[in-house]
Amino acid sequence: MTVTGGERPTHDSAEDREAARDLRRDLVRDLDGEVRFDDYTRQLFARDASMYAITPLGVAFPRHADDVAAAVAAAAARGVSVVPRGAGTSLAGQTVGPGLVLDLSRHMNRIVELDAGSGTALVESGVVQDQLNRAASPWGLMFGPDTSTSNRATIGGMIGNNSAGSGSVRHGMTIDHVRELDVVLSDGSRVRLDRADEAERALRATRSTLEGALYRELPEIVRANATAIAEGFPAHWRRACGYRLDRLAREDTGFDLAKFVVGSEGTLAVATSALVDLVPKPSRTVIAVGHFSSVAAAIDATQDALACDPAAVELMDRTILDLSRRKIEYAALGDLLNGEPEALLFVTFSGDDEDELLGQLKRLTTLWSRHGHGYHTLRAVTPAQQSSLLKVRKAGLGLLMAASEGTRRPLAFVEDTAVDPVHLADYTRRFKEVLDRHGMTAGFYGHCSVGCLHIRPYLDLADPADVVRMRSVAVEIKDLVAEYGGVNSSEHGDGLARSEFNREIFGDRLYEAMRQVKRLFDPHDVLNPGKIVDARPMTENLRDAALPPAEPLRTRLSFEVIGAGAAHGAGGGADGGTGAMRAAADRCMNIGLCRKAGSGTMCPSYMATRKEEDSTRGRAAALVKALSEPDPRAALGDERLHEVLDLCLMCKACKSECPLGVDMATLKSEALSHRHDSHGVPLRSRVFGSIRLLNRLGSATAPLSNLPGRSALLRRLMDRTVGIAPARPLPVFVRHNLSRWFRRRTPATHAVTQGTVTYLADSFTTFTEPDIGRAAIRLLERAGWDVRLESGVCCGRSSLSKGLVDDAKNKARHLADTLSASTEAGSPVVGCEPSCLMTLRDEHLSLLPDDPAVKDIAGRVRQVEELLVEAIDDGRLRPREDSWLAGRTLVYHGHCHQKAEVGTAATVALLSRIPGVSVVELDAGCCGMAGSFGFESEHYDVSMTVGEDRLFPAIEAEPPETVVVATGVSCRQQIFHGTSRDAWHPVQLLWEAVTSD
Repeated sequence: MTVTGGERPTHDSAEDREAARDLRRDLVRDLDGEVRFDDYTRQLFARDASMYAITPLGVAFPRHADDVAAAVAAAAARGVSVVPRGAGTSLAGQTVGPGLVLDLSRHMNRIVELDAGSGTALVESGVVQDQLNRAASPWGLMFGPDTSTSNRATIGGMIGNNSAGSGSVRHGMTIDHVRELDVVLSDGSRVRLDRADEAERALRATRSTLEGALYRELPEIVRANATAIAEGFPAHWRRACGYRLDRLAREDTGFDLAKFVVGSEGTLAVATSALVDLVPKPSRTVIAVGHFSSVAAAIDATQDALACDPAAVELMDRTILDLSRRKIEYAALGDLLNGEPEALLFVTFSGDDEDELLGQLKRLTTLWSRHGHGYHTLRAVTPAQQSSLLKVRKAGLGLLMAASEGTRRPLAFVEDTAVDPVHLADYTRRFKEVLDRHGMTAGFYGHCSVGCLHIRPYLDLADPADVVRMRSVAVEIKDLVAEYGGVNSSEHGDGLARSEFNREIFGDRLYEAMRQVKRLFDPHDVLNPGKIVDARPMTENLRDAALPPAEPLRTRLSFEVIGAGAAHGAGGGADGGTGAMRAAADRCMNIGLCRKAGSGTMCPSYMATRKEEDSTRGRAAALVKALSEPDPRAALGDERLHEVLDLCLMCKACKSECPLGVDMATLKSEALSHRHDSHGVPLRSRVFGSIRLLNRLGSATAPLSNLPGRSALLRRLMDRTVGIAPARPLPVFVRHNLSRWFRRRTPATHAVTQGTVTYLADSFTTFTEPDIGRAAIRLLERAGWDVRLESGVCCGRSSLSKGLVDDAKNKARHLADTLSASTEAGSPVVGCEPSCLMTLRDEHLSLLPDDPAVKDIAGRVRQVEELLVEAIDDGRLRPREDSWLAGRTLVYHGHCHQKAEVGTAATVALLSRIPGVSVVELDAGCCGMAGSFGFESEHYDVSMTVGEDRLFPAIEAEPPETVVVATGVSCRQQIFHGTSRDAWHPVQLLWEAVTSD
């Protein structure tokens, strides 16, 4: 095996290639699940959420426990190590390694049984924590450990890590909730681990198997090292480090190997399923949010909080608060805060008796007031008051990562220490002194209730000097935490970041006992070697240090706009620079928020397929690989790369929901343009890129142009020649389009009091739904605006989606010049199709970052809803109290680009101003249509799967009298196709409310 910078295996020797070929053949023969050994798949699994990267030999995706056993046996026979992996969100490098990665999340994600009577659940390892909690919720139950990554963390990963979370002061750690484990041992044998009394242990010890050896020899290891076990473990209870020999030594728990392997990071066994305990789910929660002038002041208030029996006490410092204000996804928190706190302390009380909870809340505020803690306490009693608070609290890690600048990132290497909360204030002060002495800054957040703070210093590991500084700080903090009787890892595990120090932490005798345990379970070092014991230095296999310098690449889009700037030495700007595009992709730190399901929009293709390569981080990793090749221009044309990019719907949800703002839509546009350079532009891409021309022709020739949509023969022909899905209804063209109506209509007679506004006649509704534009224009005129229609120029949105970037640039320049020359300075530009309107304020800046006209127009773009809300509030528009909408519920589905760029608040506000209506905004993700994506034959099924995930069920659950609302033309098409329900644009409803008889 050859090794390059950062000790990263490259597997490029003849011996390695032969070993990979032989192992792959064995796995394909023996497994029901998929096996991938291609370079791109290996790159996708070379990283987790840590600062490390190791390229594996290959990846297998087991479908069941027998597949896991077969994979471990095959790897062991070939002398290849095995790395079990769940969501791949490990922060210490536990789930990266040079051997065979087993992705247990793709297929092994069934909840086999949920027994409400016994309060247990039997789950496969790939079940996600929130998935289990949703299933348990109707029974008033939940899984106790509450991690901030609950929407993507797998139960198997939590078992491997011994995860805890914010509620550990009440519910402990994962080890406290595991009853039984079905595992595969290092020889490929399958066994069940559980609690055994002495008679049962002795019986199992008689077996002439690896399992029998465990039951024979482990008790001897415990007896021989009783003193070291009693004295060598850190005093603090919240431990996610080392092997838990202390658990085996306890006389009150029996011989419980299930609990013993919890926290062993896949080094002793591979868990395939688990029987876990569930806990009662409290029906009520109240939260006090203390505002403090410093982190130290917030920590000082922790003891008063603990005196009130809280469910959680969480700290967040000013760094994270400021970062949250920059993201649309989290900006609502800023509206709730009082002043400019340097730190917040979230104290949560939960239970079933509301009066008791409010009493606890009152007692806390009284104590804080009496002892002078904080300057304000926010009381969040209802779920609505709590939602934005909880969203930001759970996003602490991601928000901190968003402050990364190139390869200078907040790194996880001393982020998981914990001490008794009594010592937390003094410990934190001394911790900060260490950082100050080394000239480091860091963000502070974490679990004050259990003395755990996640402190992540900013370092650039591409700089050898910072690597030295990192290790120096790690050593000092390791010694500091020992001085307070604390633990070096309290929930994030040892991995590659901390295992190096375990001999010093536990002492020679206890450490040697742990090495004996490893040799007993895994005599040939098959399972995730180099973690917990026998680890390499923490400074090896560093992700950023191993990345080669980016070769020059001439890009069409500017990636400075999406935050890459001069990272990696980028020259920045469109048509130039070195590494800006790679830096934009490499912002991804693999925290895995794009792997969530059941909430938000990102990432719709992952929600549909559950494949790593269909997540935002998977695509980012693939692009980093391509852009690190000696000839990145040629690599961007690679077929496998574009398989990975193919199912990206370009919804742009990642731009807002990804805390690091990885804008995959822009990256995909650029990558497609380079593919076209190498392979030519496909016919279908040219067709969809010319959509405005086609729609104009369709409108001019209607109704004849609508005949192909009704002919099965013509639909089959379109499928064969262009790849348009026969099952997808085509838009219906309207001859009397918006432009024609505007030219021929009787001029408005309303007084102009607001000036001129330009209405952007988009390429879609103008020709297929002109009623929307007519309603918007009439409403604006009634509101006192002189409306100018811009209907002759395309924004280039469709061209961008197909990678026709040069064409999009020409269209952007033409539109910006036209608007700049024909409109009053500072006058607003509005429209009703979010994908077109948002292009003016986003992609046009990436296309032409130095064009003053583009910058001017981008700054003048406003949503039409904003102007109409202002008009209603000023009394210039008066919706009727007795319109047919009064008394109805409006369910609103927002357009992805709108949510990503400006949010949906203006639309919700407009709908809420219609008298008598109740507005419900759906959290239903992407509709799945995504412009041309849902029309394309090979994408049709995925498009419908995305819609069926949440959007279709949410609408189908509504009674007939409910009014469905959607701002996007694609969304309305998809809703009708998937549910047979018509969806209205908000301006149509307002027009109905204004004019209804």
